[in-house]
Formats: sequence, structure tokens, C-alpha cells
Amino acid sequence: MTTTAPVIIFTDLDGTLLNAHDYRYDAAIPMLERLKALGIPVIPVTSKTRAEVECLRSAIGLRDPFVVENGSGIFIEAADDRFPVDTDQRIDGYQVIPLGGSYHEARDRVANLAKQLGVTLCGFGDLKPEDLYGITGLSIEEAKRAQSRDFTEPFMVPSNVSSNAITAAATSLGFRVVVGDRFSHAIDPRSGKGIAVKTLIDLYQAPAENLTIIGLGNSPNDLEMLNVVTHPIIIPAKTGLPHPRLADRGWPIATQHGSAGWAEAIGAILNDLGLTT
Repeated sequence: MTTTAPVIIFTDLDGTLLNAHDYRYDAAIPMLERLKALGIPVIPVTSKTRAEVECLRSAIGLRDPFVVENGSGIFIEAADDRFPVDTDQRIDGYQVIPLGGSYHEARDRVANLAKQLGVTLCGFGDLKPEDLYGITGLSIEEAKRAQSRDFTEPFMVPSNVSSNAITAAATSLGFRVVVGDRFSHAIDPRSGKGIAVKTLIDLYQAPAENLTIIGLGNSPNDLEMLNVVTHPIIIPAKTGLPHPRLADRGWPIATQHGSAGWAEAIGAILNDLGLTT
């Protein structure tokens, strides 16, 4: 199966399609409408949960597959018969391709990591929504959606524990940790944004070289995804500068941050391809 235009877009959300400072996407709305008219799928690839992505998809009107929890699971609407999905897993009207273990397993991994490091690690499952509201500024409903997890466990790391110590301990225990500013994520070693994107490219049933595969991200957490697309795009911070770990990749950097940069970068590629509405 191919799209109306032989283009697929994979996108991070926070700081990419969504502005980092206010999580709005107003500047991207005209481009999103243009992509719908062209039949080009927009596939979120994010650390967010299914519940969080569902809320955004409903607001934007997306119907394409989406990837959650740092590449730990792919969700495809059950009524979407475009894809030859070999899975008998169903959750709330979705076909599910799990690329990692369960949330219960992720909780066990964090507990084992805490023992290995000799520290206390506070995970999302240890917090009430009110606690998460106080830590992150999320509303209570947003906090509940962030805690509605299927595959991975975010946890807070004590300031006296280095990221190198965390990743080394996780590796010795047989899993991965994606280290973040406030929260790190315990992830099954079989999962990842790059693996999820490759899986979906295969499901679109067209040779990769015949597709224009756009990937947009703003942080090192997006590297796996950006490495497997044909057109990686870096969205800079509000300062106009890309993340230092993305700056020397030789990839195009949007001239604006957030949703405006997202729309600008995609528009430039579509125009180069002669795709207009």
C-alpha cells in the first residue's frame, strides 16, 4: 500500500510538533490540513502514553498509526485494514504491536535498578496524580493520562547518581534507560523509536527507497528515529540553536522552533517534491 503521495512523516511531539514552552501547535495547523489533503500520514513517535497521544490525535484529527513510550508499542486503529498486521493483541479499539515488555515488567526493572544502585528510585507508579501535578505542573487529568502506562516506567533519579551510573547499571541488568532532565525511562531492550519506525515503514509495503520518509525531532532521544528516515529534520530550541548532540550531524535544522519550524521544514520538502494542493 502507498499513500496518495509517497511520503510518510514520523514526528516527535514535545518541542517538535508541539511548542516546548506552551505545548501548542497552532502554527502547524495549516500544514496538517495540507498533509491531510495530500493523504500523507503523520505518525507521532513519542515518549508519551497512549492516553496522552489519543487526546492530541482527537484534537488534531489524526487517524494514522502512532508510537508510544519511546518506541515500546505501535497502535493502529482496529478498523484500519491497510496494514497486514500479524498480531492478535487488541486494546480499546486498537491493533497493538508490542515491541517491549509490560508495564509490570518495567516496574520490576526500576526496583531492581534501585537495588543495584543502592538508592531509592521514585517511579510514576509510586505517585498520586496530585504528586505529579506538583512536580511537573501537569493538570490532574493530564497527570492521569501520563500515568496510564502500558510498557515503560519513568522514574526520578537522585541528584547524586550520574547518568553513566544509571545506564551502566541498567545494561548489567539487561534493559535500557533513556535518561531525561527530570525523569528517566526504563525500557525493554527490544524496543526503541528506530525499531518502531522501521516496523511501520515495512507495514506501508513499499520499498524504502521509493518513499520519502521524513523524521522530525529535537533531542537525542530522537536519534534512533532520525537515523532510519530519508529526510531527518532537527527542530531547534527557542534560542534557534539545536541540541548540542544533534548539531554536528549534517542534518537540516529548521529556522524556527516548535510547530512553526515543523511546518516550515515539511513545507520546504513538499515544495521540492512538487506536492501542492
